[in-house]
Amino acid sequence: MRRRQFITLLGGAAAWPISAHAQQQSRLWRIGYLGPGTVAFGGPQEAFRLKLRELGYLEGHNLILDMRGSEGDFARLPALAAELVALRPDVIVAATTPAVLAAQRATSSIPIVMGPTGDPVGSGFVKSLVKPGGNITGVSMMSADLSTKSLDFLTTLVPRARRIAALKSSNPVHGFLLDELIAAASGMGLTVVPVTAALASDFEDAFATMAKAACDAVIVLSEPLTPVTARIPEFAGKAGLPAIYQTILFAKAGGLLGYGPNIADLYRRAAVYVDRIIKGANPAELPVEQPTKFELVINLRTAKALGLIVPDKLLALADEVIE
Repeated sequence: MRRRQFITLLGGAAAWPISAHAQQQSRLWRIGYLGPGTVAFGGPQEAFRLKLRELGYLEGHNLILDMRGSEGDFARLPALAAELVALRPDVIVAATTPAVLAAQRATSSIPIVMGPTGDPVGSGFVKSLVKPGGNITGVSMMSADLSTKSLDFLTTLVPRARRIAALKSSNPVHGFLLDELIAAASGMGLTVVPVTAALASDFEDAFATMAKAACDAVIVLSEPLTPVTARIPEFAGKAGLPAIYQTILFAKAGGLLGYGPNIADLYRRAAVYVDRIIKGANPAELPVEQPTKFELVINLRTAKALGLIVPDKLLALADEVIE
């Protein structure tokens, strides 16, 4: 059940309303999309395509949309980025840190719009959020209090939890996220146990490591929902470990708790950046947007399977409860 439906982003006042009529251009625009998951629409990517349509970009009319997805294998991203660059698109949209990194290495001249991305400054994508300074701009999905709030929600549901596993992958932003999590946990009297699982074949060993380390719960660092990562809730359930995910889509896919920005909205904002750049804006001068409101999703079915009773105060904070 929905309680709050949208997030407000910094710079939201600059929504750049544009009439569809103004976009009825004779030129054929080419936009490349690079992501770590599948290229099939129906999820957040659909929000990107629909926003483009709303802005007047119609596939088969004035738009070619070249989609490339690595199916959860980050190692494929550089080759896919090179494929897109060879097509000479007007703009490349890259979703998540590994995809932005691959696009950055493939071109320094084609404008790159970040879809949901981790730490763009720390990753070296932009000089600053206010003035990116290069060919990359877009949206970040991170917030300074993400780790603290995630731990708050997890320990409210599981008060006994003192040793928290931090499941990370080869995503380069996870080092930054782990440091933030350890700092937040230290201030709360919690211990963080880092555990790495880069491939689906690593999950069994990863959760066995958590069991050996006597972890009480697990926080899954910000990760896109891909064919690989979609199995994480399954392993957490088998291990009997309460888990919170820093991407809300996991709660909808069977995870216990999801806390993060509305990913679909970030994809819509990425489409607005594309429109701005096509209209002549310089990516070096377009500030990076960050979400100022995050959503909490609770999966009651998963809580019941784990034998957990969700406190009323946590339910009251939820933006969505899956029953």
